[in-house]
Order: sequence, then structure tokens, then C-alpha cells
Amino acid sequence: MSHAFYIYSAYGVTGLVFAGLILWLVADGAARRKELAALEKAGALRRSRKARS
Repeated sequence: MSHAFYIYSAYGVTGLVFAGLILWLVADGAARRKELAALEKAGALRRSRKARS
């Protein structure tokens, strides 16, 4: 029996894991942007923004 099945299945599983991580990062980034927009709308200021005098 050839080792091709094991090699291709390992590549397949790795591809699925990477695709899942990318989808998770995109979804989490969208959620954080939405959360940040809600906080800014409520009047919260970013710490990186300089204080205006």
C-alpha cells in the first residue's frame, strides 16, 4: 500500500485547520470592529488617542 493516502489526508486535515483558523480570525475581527464602534458611539475614547486640551 502506498503512503499517498496518509500524506494526502494529512495535507487535507492541515488545510481544513488553516481554513478554520482564517474563518475564525475574520469573524472575530468583524466582532471586534463592531464592539469598538459601539464603544466609540457610547463615548469611550481610545487610549492611543492624544488628550485634546
